[in-house]
Amino acid sequence: MEKWIAAFGGRQRLLQLLALAVLLMVILPLTLDIFRLNLVGKYLTYAFVAVGLVLCWGYGGILSLGQGVFFGIGGYCMAMFLKLEASSPENTAIQSTPGIPDFMDWNQITELPLGWMPFHSLTLTVLLILTVPALVAFLIGAAMFKRRVGGVYFAIITQAIASIATILIIGQQGYTGGINGITDLRTMLGWDIRPDSAKYLLYFLCCILLIACLLVGQFVLNSRYGKLLIAMRDQEDRVRFSGYDVANIKIFVFALAGVFSALGGAMFALQVGFMSPSFVGTVASIEMVIFCAVGGRLSLIGAVYGALLVNLAKTLLSESFPQLWIVFMGALFIGVVLLFPQGLAGIYEDYIRPQVAKLFARKRGAATEEDKSVAQEARS
Repeated sequence: MEKWIAAFGGRQRLLQLLALAVLLMVILPLTLDIFRLNLVGKYLTYAFVAVGLVLCWGYGGILSLGQGVFFGIGGYCMAMFLKLEASSPENTAIQSTPGIPDFMDWNQITELPLGWMPFHSLTLTVLLILTVPALVAFLIGAAMFKRRVGGVYFAIITQAIASIATILIIGQQGYTGGINGITDLRTMLGWDIRPDSAKYLLYFLCCILLIACLLVGQFVLNSRYGKLLIAMRDQEDRVRFSGYDVANIKIFVFALAGVFSALGGAMFALQVGFMSPSFVGTVASIEMVIFCAVGGRLSLIGAVYGALLVNLAKTLLSESFPQLWIVFMGALFIGVVLLFPQGLAGIYEDYIRPQVAKLFARKRGAATEEDKSVAQEARS
């Protein structure tokens, strides 16, 4: 048992994860109405990306400004499956070509494209959500890391890839829904995903998957590979001269972050009920980096809190100051980077945790003194 506890970060890390699980799966569902809880579920889908960025950027030193691409891959895969189910011949009888999505009919496409065929099956859809982002990340990583492209150059290239992906999605309107995206998603295997009861179940599914990703990420960091990852970030040449293939290490962590992001995108499509190219481009990708930075780029659990805090601030500010909220968001990011470079996790480690430790030490000391006095009285 102790071996498994150590493999997942030790008792303290598991207690922090347990506290997060209690907050997400007990406290919030009991205190929030379904509308607000669904918003939290939406925020948590971004947390998948932030957790991947902690591995990729915080520990691997690979700043990717294109994680929206992987988020979009997962979201579009799930949305295509849901859209096909909503586009049965019975539901699309008024179209000129029944049995295909409505936007294809509007664009005078008369049969379902070959690329959409696998999404008739939920099993194949889930496999594609896991494998396609890993394959795309592998191809990008192999092209860049094998040629030792890194740092700011890699960040710019991933940003360009996100822009290209957005342009392609918008340009292929007949196959992707264009600027409007894929909308009107209703059922999954005949189960209506729109009622409140379904939203509760999807929220809990999102929480469970997120906690699973946190465990996987923590396991990776506490393994021998995690030590190599940190060594590669700090002294890449030394790791290379020690005989390790730095490019393969980078490709693996980049692909793992891509899979996490795709899972978040798939849950987004399920919970929100649509998918559009606005979640694929550079603006969305940079926002995802902000989630990671605010939470703490060296803390997996902090990334979840960062995603929740930033998105909550975004919602509240956009409601109160629709013209200025983006300025406030930028100020929040700059302030955190300048004042608290380790984010929320750094604030906890530097200020809150020492106070908690002192409090417990005092209580322990008081309990010890009380035990001594009781023992002396018993002797007398």
